[in-house]
Amino acid sequence: MTDVVLCYDGVCGLCNAAVRFVLEHDTRGRVKFTALQSPLGERIRIWAGVAADGPGTMIVVERGRAYVRSSAALRLARELDWPYPLLFCGVAVPRALRDAVYNFIARNRYRWFGKHDSCAVPRAEWKSRFL
Repeated sequence: MTDVVLCYDGVCGLCNAAVRFVLEHDTRGRVKFTALQSPLGERIRIWAGVAADGPGTMIVVERGRAYVRSSAALRLARELDWPYPLLFCGVAVPRALRDAVYNFIARNRYRWFGKHDSCAVPRAEWKSRFL
């Protein structure tokens, strides 16, 4: 199987916590990471058609296809250790409703979870997972 790439906001406290969570719960090491602020992240953002000035959008690239917002989060859950793949059942909820909740959190994430001045540096044992 091919790897999955997660593009995340490298200065967002919530996003960095989510990356750490994935690193700890993806023991197969299938998920790779790149910050949206990196050159690769910028190219993926443009390729995926995500506006630079919109609310923070997680992008997951899997098998040559880009998934954004709640669809990205649900796709990502499938890659984690048991029981997290069960969260993929959330695709049964209409995407408009899922994305409305996602966008509300995205608009408030800096206020609720903080914003860093720069992207976090991964621990040595995780460096190979960052592109």
